[in-house]
Amino acid sequence: MQVESAQLRQSTLHPTVTVTGALRAMEALLLGGGQQTARRNAWSAVVEDRRRAKDRREVQHVIEALNAPAAGRHTGPDSF
Repeated sequence: MQVESAQLRQSTLHPTVTVTGALRAMEALLLGGGQQTARRNAWSAVVEDRRRAKDRREVQHVIEALNAPAAGRHTGPDSF
């Protein structure tokens, strides 16, 4: 019981600081609330644009594979 209470006191006296938490604290100090929201919205838009671009590339590869002639298949007039 004493060990648990000592650990609890120690953890409340020295909270664990993460890199993300530290960056958010610096952001809060340096930027106003509106700027924080705008920056986060902009980053969300960038992430979404990257996802859509990846999806477009994948679809383009599939279309190119479907349109490519099969190896060894002749489609010219003398293919008979």
